[in-house]
Amino acid sequence: MTIKNVTIAGGGVLGSQIAFQTAFSGFNVTLYDINDAAIEHAKELLASYMPEFQAFYDDGDRATTVIDGMSFNTDLAQAVADADLVIEAIPESIKIKSEYYTELSKVAPEKTIFATNSSTFLPSQFVEYVNRPEKFLAIHFANQIWKNNNAEIMGHAGTADEYLEELVAFARDIRMVPFRLYKEQHGYILNSLLVPLLDAAQKLWVNGVADPHTIDKSWMIATGAPQGPFAILDVVGLNTPYNLALAKAEGDQDQARIVKALKEMIDAGKTGTTAGEGFYTYPNPEFIQDNFLK
Repeated sequence: MTIKNVTIAGGGVLGSQIAFQTAFSGFNVTLYDINDAAIEHAKELLASYMPEFQAFYDDGDRATTVIDGMSFNTDLAQAVADADLVIEAIPESIKIKSEYYTELSKVAPEKTIFATNSSTFLPSQFVEYVNRPEKFLAIHFANQIWKNNNAEIMGHAGTADEYLEELVAFARDIRMVPFRLYKEQHGYILNSLLVPLLDAAQKLWVNGVADPHTIDKSWMIATGAPQGPFAILDVVGLNTPYNLALAKAEGDQDQARIVKALKEMIDAGKTGTTAGEGFYTYPNPEFIQDNFLK
C-alpha cells in the first residue's frame, strides 16, 4: 500500500508540526481535533511555523500554500474516512488515548494504519483498544521537526513487519531520518536520554539548588550545547512536562514540587516558546545573547 491520505489527530504543538511537514511533503492531510476552538488554535500554530519553513527550505515560498490545501475536521469519522495512515498526537493520558483508540477502531477504514506519537507510552499499552493490532505502532518526532528531523519507529510484539517498513518509507518521504527500534522502549531513544536530563534540571530548580538560567549556563558551558534543559523545556512546551510530573507526583515530593511550580507558570500563560514566554522570553531569549555565558 502506498500512503497518500494522512490524518493527524491532535493539533497541538507537535501535531500541527507533523501535519504541516506531511502536507508540505506532498501528502493529502486532514487535521482532526475535538472542537472548533482547538482547530482554530491549530491553525494559529500552523501559521506561526511559516517563517521558519520559508527560511529553512529552498522551496520555502511554497509553505504559504500548504495550510490552504489542508482539511480540518472535528468529526473523527469524517476525518479518517479515507485515511491510509492516522498519526495520533493527543494529550499524554492513558484514559484519553484509550477512549480515542476505541472510537477510532469503530470508524476507520480497514486499510488504515494506526500510529501513536506518544512521547512516553508504549503501543502495547493501548493494543487492547484497537481492532487491528498488526497495523498499530508508534512513530515519534522531535519538536521543530523540519530541522530536528528524526523519526523513531517502534512496534509492539504483534505489529506486522510490513507496516513497520511502510512507516520507515513514509518517514523518508516527509524528509525525516528514520530510526527503527528493535523492541519497545519507554521514551524511545531520544526521550530515554532527554527526559532524565530535564527531570534532573527541574529537581535542582524546585529544590532551590539553583535557578533555571544558572542551571542552563552550567550545562551549556560544560558540554558546549547550544541550549540548556530549561530552554529545551520551553521548546517542548510546559504542558507536557507538567502532565508527566503529574502522573508521577503521588508519593514523590520532588515531582509534586515540579507540578506546583509548572502549574504556576502555565496559569500565568508562560507555557514556552509558542506563548512568547516560559523560562525565557521570546523571540530573543537570553541564552542566545552574547553575554549569557559570561
